[in-house]
Amino acid sequence: MLFVLTPFDWLTLHGLVTVVSVLIYVVTSHVMRQRRHPTAAIAWVFFILLMPYVALPAYLTFGSRKRQRPTPPPKSPPPSDAALVGDAEQHWVCDTLLALGQASPSGYHSLQLHADGHEARQALLSVIEGARHSLDIATFILKDDALGTPVIDALCAKAVAGVRVRLLLDGLGSLMAGRPRLSRFTRAGGQLVLFVPPLHSPLKGRINLRNHRKLVVADAGGPQARLWCGGRNLAAEYFEGEAGQAPWRDLSFDLQGPLVAQAHWQFEHDWAFASGRRTPPNPVQPPLANPPAPTGQAQWVASGPDQADDTVYAMLLTAAYRASHRLCLVTPYFVPDPALLNALCLAARRGVQVELLLPARSNHRLSDMARARALRALVQAGGQVWLLPGMLHAKLAVVDDSLALAGSANLDSRSLFLNYELMVAFQSAHDVQRFAAWFEHERQGARPYRAQPPGLVRDLLEGMLLWVGFEL
Repeated sequence: MLFVLTPFDWLTLHGLVTVVSVLIYVVTSHVMRQRRHPTAAIAWVFFILLMPYVALPAYLTFGSRKRQRPTPPPKSPPPSDAALVGDAEQHWVCDTLLALGQASPSGYHSLQLHADGHEARQALLSVIEGARHSLDIATFILKDDALGTPVIDALCAKAVAGVRVRLLLDGLGSLMAGRPRLSRFTRAGGQLVLFVPPLHSPLKGRINLRNHRKLVVADAGGPQARLWCGGRNLAAEYFEGEAGQAPWRDLSFDLQGPLVAQAHWQFEHDWAFASGRRTPPNPVQPPLANPPAPTGQAQWVASGPDQADDTVYAMLLTAAYRASHRLCLVTPYFVPDPALLNALCLAARRGVQVELLLPARSNHRLSDMARARALRALVQAGGQVWLLPGMLHAKLAVVDDSLALAGSANLDSRSLFLNYELMVAFQSAHDVQRFAAWFEHERQGARPYRAQPPGLVRDLLEGMLLWVGFEL
């Protein structure tokens, strides 16, 4: 017998699907404790109400932004040199990070801030070529180009020489890079793992959560352990560019000392998650007989789905409220949520010198359009916005003389709430000043941003773009 559904039956069925879809959203958000931003929550609910047949599969695939957190990081004692700890005004940095579940302060020495792409390339190859026992690399993008090819060659040479070489590539980033040819790397004995390949990942809500962390650790646990880190992907545009193309401005650094152990711990946990293995225990590092004296103090700051809190976001909010005289920010993309924008505007209104350095035009045109409202609000509150010609890809926050946050996180919702990111919180005044000097050097070539009131069409377009701000 053939059953024919009447329009009323179709309407009832559609209503039932919509109600069930909303219930699934509410229950899973509650059970998984997904502390979603109100804008994102409203967007998901409207999407489900309007198109439940599309929205529900999309939510189950992309909707989750937190996963079970790994073992807490090791708690190492702070450097013994009391002069590195700083005064009471700097204690808020350490206390806030410890409250957010981050590792305790650790010492470092031989910090080098790379002045340009050439110096960054030389430092990167030096760290790779200097490895004697182990070499761990994590990056979002690795290209077969003027930078990536020599790096892959160097990794192959190290693997052939008997060094344990592990390469962790983001699954989506590897597609964006045109799938670099890495068969020669694995044939040489290197180990390769893709972080959540989008075409092979089980539908556990992780496809949209990308590993944006960038680090190179050589000889972890040894007396010559080194860390290379920052915002640069392993591709030519982030270093010296290619023929006919100017390189992007970016920020990276390398250092030695006990802080490298925190970077190694991070790589081990990311490697275990991406390879589907159990997280290895924290390695016990034998104390060195005569360790070099630390020249600075810093903390490793991991942010992303593997953290209970939105760590970098929380630090930026705290910094905006704690800053007493200056707050310098560098980012390629500026699409902050209302709370962070409010905090920056309030800091400017109470007399803090808030300065924001951006590229005049980034490589993401939609992001440039979406940032306009926030830039106008910040300038109206008394902040200063500087636009640098060419592409600027650096990520940095300098707060008074207390803190320099440098690493991989952009000032947009994707980096602050979705991606796996890392920053290093430098807390020694003399190195904070070095990062501030880097900011001043870059700012010299920038022009001030002049806020212009938008027309009706532009205002509507900006509002629509902010609805998808999490993707920009």
